[in-house]
Amino acid sequence: MKITKEEKELMESVEKDEWKTIPDLKKEIKRSKAYAKATVTKDQRMNIRIAKKDLDALKVKAIEEGIPYQTLVSSILHKFLSGRLIERRS
Repeated sequence: MKITKEEKELMESVEKDEWKTIPDLKKEIKRSKAYAKATVTKDQRMNIRIAKKDLDALKVKAIEEGIPYQTLVSSILHKFLSGRLIERRS
């Protein structure tokens, strides 16, 4: 059976023990459902131009969150417009 490059990288990552258990799975499921609900009504389309570097970083963040990057963008915009987006300083 032939595997893709992505599948090989995933297998290597698992073998290196890079995957961690989610401490509160129920909380994460609830949060993901809230993201989905916030972006479920999609009745308008928007096209934007974005720097490749920013789009790549956005895709990485979306993978970390376990959601499609378009959903992440929609969620960020929704939170910003509803006043629920909070800036975190590192």
